[in-house]
Amino acid sequence: MSTVDWIVLLLTLAAMIGYGLHKGREQNGAHSYLLADRKMQWYVVLLGVMATQASAITFLSAPGLAYTDGMRFVQNYFGLPIAMVVICGSFIPVFSRLNVFTAYEYLEERFDRRTRLFTSFLFLLSRGLSTGISIYAPAIILSTMLNLNIYITNVLVGGLLIIYTWAGGAKAVAHTQKLQFLIILGAMALSGILVVNRLPENIGFADALYLAGKSGKLNAITTDFNWHDKYNIWSGVIGGFFLSLSYFGTDQSQVGRYITAKDTSESKTGLLLNGLVKIPMQFLILLIGVLVFIYYTFNHAAPYYNSKALSQYQTTEPEKANQEIYRYNNLVNETRSRAAEVIAARKAGNETTLTTTLAGYEDAHHRKQQLRDSISHYISDKKYTPDKSDTNYIFLYFVKNSLPAGVVGLLFAVIILASWGSISAALNSLAASSLIDLSTGNVGDTPESEVQKGRNHTLAWGLFCIGVAMFATKMGSLIEAVNILGSLFYGTILGIFLVALYLKRANGRITFWAAVIAEIAVIGVYLTGWVSFLWLNVIGAGLVYLICLITIPFFRPKSPNLAAK
Repeated sequence: MSTVDWIVLLLTLAAMIGYGLHKGREQNGAHSYLLADRKMQWYVVLLGVMATQASAITFLSAPGLAYTDGMRFVQNYFGLPIAMVVICGSFIPVFSRLNVFTAYEYLEERFDRRTRLFTSFLFLLSRGLSTGISIYAPAIILSTMLNLNIYITNVLVGGLLIIYTWAGGAKAVAHTQKLQFLIILGAMALSGILVVNRLPENIGFADALYLAGKSGKLNAITTDFNWHDKYNIWSGVIGGFFLSLSYFGTDQSQVGRYITAKDTSESKTGLLLNGLVKIPMQFLILLIGVLVFIYYTFNHAAPYYNSKALSQYQTTEPEKANQEIYRYNNLVNETRSRAAEVIAARKAGNETTLTTTLAGYEDAHHRKQQLRDSISHYISDKKYTPDKSDTNYIFLYFVKNSLPAGVVGLLFAVIILASWGSISAALNSLAASSLIDLSTGNVGDTPESEVQKGRNHTLAWGLFCIGVAMFATKMGSLIEAVNILGSLFYGTILGIFLVALYLKRANGRITFWAAVIAEIAVIGVYLTGWVSFLWLNVIGAGLVYLICLITIPFFRPKSPNLAAK
């Protein structure tokens, strides 16, 4: 990077740490450290919820996923708006009435402590692991830029983040997320404009979309039903609904964002707006990846975008590597000329010529993609890189090699800030859950001791997540890895809450064992590969609810409690 890029990057990160420390000062007990005194307004809730969900993984991995697989990942969010309505109608009123620190406090009041502890354990396990992956995402950036070992950069990224999260608690998290997300949106919009401006002069935005569609990249909606298909409209609406309902309704990293609002109206407004904004935002982020694909159709495209791994391949097996790269470059040139012919024929309005040139382009593109897949699999099989693919490096490669000085540093900073936004919220929620849910008594004798215990838990979870990041290199596409990991646990957690809210006669004993059975079944289904991961959310939630519904008649109900209130 240039000197200007380094200055922009370092000043942005330093300013964010300073801003977080400033906003998070004057802690007055657990209520202040974990809940920010419940004074947040709706727009802070909205930006906090979106920043928590839209981590660096979203901005680093999603464009690469669109580059390789098209835009069908956006269907993952089609169930989100419906989930927001349900949460506002059922979950928020309960959390508000009980004035909870965590979502899982409700389960002890409704059922028993054992059910609360089991649910909290599932949350702590899933969120702790996924947060480790979120630390790894920006660590890729520093590793690539500084030519440092990825394990060292994991420690650097996680360590810098812990500074203001440890010191400032929920206040620091809420206010830094607000600023981070606004910077992120502006920078991503700028990157989208720049990639369009860097297309050849005779290639307009409409031409780029036309060619992307013919390349199979604009597949935002796929209607074919297939249990094994990861992304289609059915798994997106149904599985995505259950995933979103569990994530936003029962995951403390999200619940902890909207229970900091000053009243339920502010919480509901923030969540409902999130349901409206998230899909268009994710669509545009994926569209940037599609435009990067078109950019590399007309410019030099790398056979493998993890340049360090490609270089190692060339050094270790120079004859084989150079032969394949030579073949790939020839196919890049052929695809470029074929694409230019397609655009020329389209502008001329000659349908016969257009049909012929399209066939030639699609054939060249297909052969180029086959060779790229072959090179990718070979590099992975030979362990020249611990990553399963180069998906996470595509957008990073474009930023580093194609954008002007200053913008490169800003976008690197943005990806790190995006990661900090989600990780800080996760650490705060992990600390809240382990401190409040696993505590056998008061969290502290004085406000000062409460804050100190909260900080101790934050530090412990920060170190744990850094440890998890050391193994994240083996997980392939990070955005898929996070969603798969969540789907393994979210369905069961959601099922417990659905029983608590809607099955008034269910007791703690029934619910606990139903949840244990459901979680074992979900893991078993995942290991056998019977269905794609989004359906695991439906299976987990459905099994808990169904088992409880069937077994209730065989147990004498306890006296009604919070379920009926």
